[in-house]
Amino acid sequence: MAEANKKVRLDEIEDRIRTIGVLTSGGDAPGMNAAIRAVVRTALAKGLKVRGIRRGYHGLLKEEIIDLSARDVSDTIQRGGTILQTARCQAMRTEEGQQKAAAICKKYGIDGLVVIGGDGSFAGAQRLANLGVKTIGLPGTIDLDIACTDYTIGFDTAVNTAMEAIDKIRDTSTSHERCSIIEVMGRDAGYLALWCGIANGAECILMPEERNYNEEELIEDILENKKRGKKNYIIINAEGIGDSINMAKRIEEATGIETRASIIGHMQRGGSPTCKDRVYASTMGAMAVELLLAGKSNRVVGYQHGAYVDFDINEALSMKKKIPAHQYEIAKLLAL
Repeated sequence: MAEANKKVRLDEIEDRIRTIGVLTSGGDAPGMNAAIRAVVRTALAKGLKVRGIRRGYHGLLKEEIIDLSARDVSDTIQRGGTILQTARCQAMRTEEGQQKAAAICKKYGIDGLVVIGGDGSFAGAQRLANLGVKTIGLPGTIDLDIACTDYTIGFDTAVNTAMEAIDKIRDTSTSHERCSIIEVMGRDAGYLALWCGIANGAECILMPEERNYNEEELIEDILENKKRGKKNYIIINAEGIGDSINMAKRIEEATGIETRASIIGHMQRGGSPTCKDRVYASTMGAMAVELLLAGKSNRVVGYQHGAYVDFDINEALSMKKKIPAHQYEIAKLLAL
């Protein structure tokens, strides 16, 4: 009995988390620093060591690993971007790269790893979990395109940045009685376009999920609105549709109405995060540490129906997300 109890205690010591690593991967998003800060300070408060990994998985493979203290994350919660920097990493898609990454985690004593990023980042975390590194993923993307969660770190800031820019463009569009095409980010997902379309009162929203739009019908609608006395016509165009400049030329030629294209671009990724992104990201960061301490691995933290939840990464990656049909119908109805 004594030997059995001793073995259990030794197993518990061996499995206990002592050092947590944290990295940001893929596209940067406002609120990532709040999540990093929460991971660091929660872990330190629990008596753990924290190591920051610069430049995502690329930096992990290059061993760009630093110790993080509470002071290192001071005065960061209000900053956009990521203090750990980020990068894409093709090598992490290979079995050789994954095994090397797991070996480096072991070399630096990293028992648990918090990965802040999107689906591609989670796929890397999944591979590391399979190789014995306890991993927790936090949804960090301005695209809101992770299926297991209603909220992703950075979306609220990005959509508010875009909304404010579109409000300003509408002012000058009205003054000149123009048609304005505003291109927002979203290569594969139209959530930024949809939310801005509703929030800015756009007459038309073009999204990757609805690629087969009819430009002739769009031109007819612009002309009808002009007849009804409208002073402007706002088209929100997602990056995944693109071609905004040429589209503007075609519309101007067909309608005779001055048409301008504005591509908001990467300004949507930057800027000080909103209160929501700071609070939600902080809560998720703290939760990631708690999950690791509870012995959990291969999990993704999400937010659903007003509660913070966690999913198995395999389950999360298998989920598919669709634009809510009712929101799209509301947007079209309000554009009348």
